[in-house]
Amino acid sequence: QVRLVESGGGSVQSGGSLRLSCAVSGLSRTTYSMGWLRQAPGKDLEGVAAIDTEGSTAYADSVKGRFTISEDKAKSTLYLRMNNLNPEDTALYYCVATWRAPTKQVLNGYFQHRGQGTQVTVSS
Repeated sequence: QVRLVESGGGSVQSGGSLRLSCAVSGLSRTTYSMGWLRQAPGKDLEGVAAIDTEGSTAYADSVKGRFTISEDKAKSTLYLRMNNLNPEDTALYYCVATWRAPTKQVLNGYFQHRGQGTQVTVSS
């Protein structure tokens, strides 16, 4: 059974930083690309960052240079480091897994598995 469990969300002020974590179990990174999506109140799900099975990464234009996706394979954990946060980053952030997908597909919001989400709130 695939399980994705996010943690690390919280409330910060503009300019602050957070690191989200996603504990992954039940799937192989050799066949699943991973990523982070977010959904703000009243808005559609938006792709934030993705990493494919070979470690290539991709980011939404809105977070390039501020967010970094990474992983610790030994701990089966995916991370999203978020720097210089602004109120527009306020959203529920989801960890997702997509079978044999290029990063573009993950950023477009395509996934087979999703965690329960962790809330990020940025105040001005």
